[in-house]
Amino acid sequence: MKRLKAAVIGSGFIGAAHVEALKRVPGVDVVALVDIMDAQRKAEELDVPRGFADYREMIEECRPDCIHICTPNNTHKEIAMYAFEHGINVVCEKPMARNAAEAQEMLEAARKSGLVNAVNFHNRFYPANHQLRNMIKDGELGTIYGVHGGYLQDCFSMESDFNWRMLSKNGGSTRVTSDIGSHWIDLAEYVTGSKVKEVFAEFQTNLPVRKVTKDGAVTDVAVDTEDTSYVMLRFENGIIGSAVFSQVYQGKKNQTFIKVAASDVSAEWDSEAIGDLKLGYRNEPNRVLTKDKALAHPNTAPIITYPGGHVEGFPDAFKQNFTAIYGAIRGERSANPYATFEDGLHQMKVLDKIFESAKTGRWVSVD
Repeated sequence: MKRLKAAVIGSGFIGAAHVEALKRVPGVDVVALVDIMDAQRKAEELDVPRGFADYREMIEECRPDCIHICTPNNTHKEIAMYAFEHGINVVCEKPMARNAAEAQEMLEAARKSGLVNAVNFHNRFYPANHQLRNMIKDGELGTIYGVHGGYLQDCFSMESDFNWRMLSKNGGSTRVTSDIGSHWIDLAEYVTGSKVKEVFAEFQTNLPVRKVTKDGAVTDVAVDTEDTSYVMLRFENGIIGSAVFSQVYQGKKNQTFIKVAASDVSAEWDSEAIGDLKLGYRNEPNRVLTKDKALAHPNTAPIITYPGGHVEGFPDAFKQNFTAIYGAIRGERSANPYATFEDGLHQMKVLDKIFESAKTGRWVSVD
């Protein structure tokens, strides 16, 4: 197996998660970390050989096979474009950009380069979700009626909670919807096999002013993005969906859940019971399908590493996603499709239209 070189740009929580997951992918070496502050120290803390303050310098010196963009949304486009121009494959954190126009430019550059491009929608790589996707494809649930759920956190539920995402100039017109809602929307499309075609949304900015402390002084900062998002969706094949996304939902640290209503069997997955797929029936007892390689769909089994009863969670989904992506760099094809820049652009179109709907109070077509 040819060894491939990876570099991670951005060393926050998600950048560190990328580094740790990449170290578990066979045949991949993490050769560099990029951060604008204390890059070498942060690289050493993550056991990465080299640290750089400038991603351009890193690319010139290290020539990685693939970079991972784990920086604020307003930097994604320029980094991706530079990488493609220099013949380097790209993995980008979600949301792909600040808006669909930026994402379109990124996709066009990716297509022109012919290089591998991916967005880290890792929820696709939990075995329960892949199992659900295969069951729906095989017709085991019958006709799909609806898909419902949400993504809930409490990380910004106090006035003193603040970061760059709250200002639209950094993250784009939506915050909660793009930061965590995009994960759920991609998951709903992935398991059902159908794309969102129309949206209707209502936003709440529950805490419109945040208290930011700097050098001992407290400053009021006005927030121009939503704390909570309520969304209805119409899918291409007639499925109706609804979801709530919130970062002010007390007591929920990081819960993603999805419920699929169908003619024969219903299905539920909840990240707080990450290994279980719940199946519901009218005329027989309900079932819980717990992650186990011997019980999984043949296409799902390859993304299960540990025996039944041994939980595979957030870091493992990253590992499986990156394994598929680096396999693609080697010319391999995974049974479980990772999200590409084409998927990322579609998500940006959906997010832009959700914002439009929240502002206009009407249903909006994605195309």
